[in-house]
Amino acid sequence: MNQLNQTDYIIFLLYFIGVSSYGYWIYKRKQKTDLDTKDFFLAEGSLTWWAIGASLIASNISAEQFIGMSGNGFTFGVAIAVYEWLAAVCLIIVAVWFMPIYLKNHIYTMPQFLKTRYNETVALIMAIFWLFLYIFVNLTSILFLGALAISTLVGTEFFHPIIIGLCLFALVITLGGMKVIGYTDVIQVVVLIFGGLVTTYIALTLVSQKFGLGNDIFAGMSAMLRDADDHFHMIFEKPGPNTSQVDINKYLTLPGIAMYFAGQWIVNLNYWGCNQYITQRALGADLKTARTGILFAAILKIFMPIIVMLPGIAAYVLYKNGSLQEQMAPGGKLLADNAYSAILSFLPNGLKGLSMAALTAAIVASLAGKANSISTIFTLDIYQKYIKKDANERQLVWIGRVAILGAMILAIALTWQDTLGIGREGGFTFIQKYTGYISPGIFAVFILGFFWKRTTGPAAVAGILTGFAMAVFFNHYAPAVLGNENILYTAFPNGNGGYEIPFLICMGWSFVFTVLVMVAISLGGPVINPKAFDIDARMFKLAPVNTAMIVVILLCISALYVRFW
Repeated sequence: MNQLNQTDYIIFLLYFIGVSSYGYWIYKRKQKTDLDTKDFFLAEGSLTWWAIGASLIASNISAEQFIGMSGNGFTFGVAIAVYEWLAAVCLIIVAVWFMPIYLKNHIYTMPQFLKTRYNETVALIMAIFWLFLYIFVNLTSILFLGALAISTLVGTEFFHPIIIGLCLFALVITLGGMKVIGYTDVIQVVVLIFGGLVTTYIALTLVSQKFGLGNDIFAGMSAMLRDADDHFHMIFEKPGPNTSQVDINKYLTLPGIAMYFAGQWIVNLNYWGCNQYITQRALGADLKTARTGILFAAILKIFMPIIVMLPGIAAYVLYKNGSLQEQMAPGGKLLADNAYSAILSFLPNGLKGLSMAALTAAIVASLAGKANSISTIFTLDIYQKYIKKDANERQLVWIGRVAILGAMILAIALTWQDTLGIGREGGFTFIQKYTGYISPGIFAVFILGFFWKRTTGPAAVAGILTGFAMAVFFNHYAPAVLGNENILYTAFPNGNGGYEIPFLICMGWSFVFTVLVMVAISLGGPVINPKAFDIDARMFKLAPVNTAMIVVILLCISALYVRFW
């Protein structure tokens, strides 16, 4: 059923026209006679620190956060905020230690890093891995979850037209290159934060009203803390013999304190530090600008759970107390990923249009950024190197645009009937789980390549393959081969007749064994690999403003963990 009226559509249309016009103005204002690949793919030297930070957040906070994380807020509560708060800490690590190495060595793409540090074989393998991951997991899930959320507001019969519309909107922005993406993301992030705060306000107001406390958002928050105390703890206890399957499933996704010694660091450091989609925004800037932009993004990350998680917890409290029955469980089937849309349905006319604009801003920003990264890797690391080595700048830019179009068409085809089963898995969990198959190998190759000069090319190839093989083994075969409990892990009933190891634990052990294999192989090589990077301690020296930002971030994170442990 369509829940929007004319005012909502006018607001949304104004947003669409405004963003598109601004993007076109940016494109024309700095357009060059001869199209340049570094300008198209990296916006080299033209993004300010606030544009970099805003673009990082706009591209990160997409449908998987608004829809997927709100759904996980409904199911798990504040514990799911670990992905946001630990990300802020990991962004500090990226800003201080990773970014100087990239910029000093003039790294523009992640496969280029692998070629420079290791060899062509490693770069090609990872370029192919990344293209598959970005298209089949990230781009497709963002598109599916976004279309699902918007169709809840305008009518489920419009699901397929919405898929087409989101892709067309993203194409308008993406075809202008990274410069247009970066500066339109500033508008996108303002809209998504404002619209997200409005949705959170409505959610807390609904809870307040439900408990007869008036329209007081603080009273609503207090009521949530009392009524859903189990949803306001960061750490889940390890299941015992009498633990319910519901609580076991929660632990399988967020395995308590153990995940802080395993997969959470790999997930976040790989995503924020070894990911073309993210690092691309900072690789065209100088070190000071890049660092400040990344730390600005870290500060914003601290507050993201307010807009992407709290509405889900509010929906849980309301559903638990008899409200949102039809919105959360249409046809009698409860779907946690409906939590955010369920709250949106209560917004007054006009604000629904604004919130839909915020949601669309998040979806389109992520689609555009992901498509640009796919285009960058395909064009610079595959087409230019292996298909047409003598291609000029203009040809490369146009091939990049063709790659963007091809990736969008493939994503539409996969999303049309949910071929990959994203709806069954739950959007946010789908992305984290399947990214986890290649994250351990990638991160091991990068972290040893950064800081251990002995790491060799053959070790990197073995590491990539070992990481993937270990992830498959631990996720699918380890309980049957090694038993359900041993010194490495505990496997728990998954409710489907089998036993399963928490996927974050699988990632941790996959990383450990990958590092051991890489170290063993590298010890057979030279003491210092000729391709190792020179590291100078002065590279990591911080400006006072960066030091101050880091202190603020760490104090805020510490306070949140003390409160919700």
